[in-house]
Amino acid sequence: MIEYILFLPDLQQEITMTAMIILAFILGYFAIVLEHPLKLDKTVPAIIMGAVCWALLAIGFNMGHLTIVDSHEHLFAMTGGHSDAAADGFSNALLHHLGKTAEILIFLIGAMTIVEIIDLHRGFDILKSWVKTKKKSKLLWIICILAFILSAIIDNLTATIVLVTLLRKLVRDRGERLWFASMVVIAANAGGAWSPIGDVTTTMLWIGKKVSTLGLIKFLIIPSIFCMVVPTFIASFLKPFKGEIDYDTNMDGNATKLLSSKRMLYLGLGGIIFVPIFKTLTHLPPYLGMMLSMGVVWLVSEYIHPEEDFDEERKQEYSAHKALSRIEFSSILFFLGILMAVAALETLVIDGVGTLRYLAEGLETAIPNQDVVIMLLGVGSAIIDNVPLVAASMGMYSEVMDAKLWHFIAYAAGTGGSMLIIGSAAGVAAMGMERIDFIWYLKKIGWLAAIGFIAGAIVFLLMHPFLV
Repeated sequence: MIEYILFLPDLQQEITMTAMIILAFILGYFAIVLEHPLKLDKTVPAIIMGAVCWALLAIGFNMGHLTIVDSHEHLFAMTGGHSDAAADGFSNALLHHLGKTAEILIFLIGAMTIVEIIDLHRGFDILKSWVKTKKKSKLLWIICILAFILSAIIDNLTATIVLVTLLRKLVRDRGERLWFASMVVIAANAGGAWSPIGDVTTTMLWIGKKVSTLGLIKFLIIPSIFCMVVPTFIASFLKPFKGEIDYDTNMDGNATKLLSSKRMLYLGLGGIIFVPIFKTLTHLPPYLGMMLSMGVVWLVSEYIHPEEDFDEERKQEYSAHKALSRIEFSSILFFLGILMAVAALETLVIDGVGTLRYLAEGLETAIPNQDVVIMLLGVGSAIIDNVPLVAASMGMYSEVMDAKLWHFIAYAAGTGGSMLIIGSAAGVAAMGMERIDFIWYLKKIGWLAAIGFIAGAIVFLLMHPFLV
């Protein structure tokens, strides 16, 4: 039950201020979606939107026009002569959402740092030595399986970047490489859906205590495998994957390796995998485990010798400081802006409940079948960023940890974005690296991604009752 701490403000003024906040969110959202036509980094509208939404919420609240709800479902408003209690309620709500957002950002910074340290030591070049075939169909399966596994460990975005870089060394013809890179996007997104560290959205659900590590693996690994295997199987019969590739399998096979490559690869990947184990053992938030892993990897990188004649002058080339300089902090700021903007909507009250909860109740009335709603969310994640969609869903629903709803949201938001090249971080990365055309991807790859998405969803819905 929601406890009314203070009286509600005037209805007309509340509607006006509420409309302004929602409009600010919608305008910012459109600016993010239209990132490429506007030629504007999506981080800019995201951080502006987050700040403006909270500014408008604060102005409306302090003027007594708006009511807010905190994490304990207590309502606060600046009416009724309890301004001090209301002001404390607003500050606590803001700090709560900032704290939850910071948990995600610190986790991501730690993971990104470890990945960059591995890359500095050319650890990912070891993967190239695992590819010993010239047959296109066999290479397709090897690359997609690698993408599926790697994305579950180092996240789908990084896995895509690593494998597209690998493909540049293996597939000389850009026309052929586009097909492989596009299939990597599908496989990487599928692999990221069943791991708490495989995708930003699953990480958000995991840190937000909506899903557990074992719950994700138990309910989503098989649907995710189908989501990857079905389109890969179909693609292996298509003309672009027939025949052989013209490249030298021994080309610079050992030239790029360092003395530290293998050690840093295994240590870094092991450190990331350790994070869920740390959380299980200590029951502490995941970002603390990531901090520990990052610290250990950083420590080892300070003393390891990548080259035979390694001196202090060369040390900077492999230092964690350089790894930190290579992190895309614009992505971190984007998540900060979008998550805080969604938090403002979650805090804003409409008809006695948070805005997102109000939206969820409206959706359930309009579309009684919750599975259909989540499937539409998956399709929507191909059009607009899945991070705000999942952030919104976390504020819309109140089901317990590892409820069917949360697992299906993790699957739909994680894999649905593959249907458009701009629908996921992995797709955008591949698009930028290989200049993949939007229309080309839609015609050639979109239908494969859609088949995989539907296949995995059907498997999830069929098997879920037997696993509960």
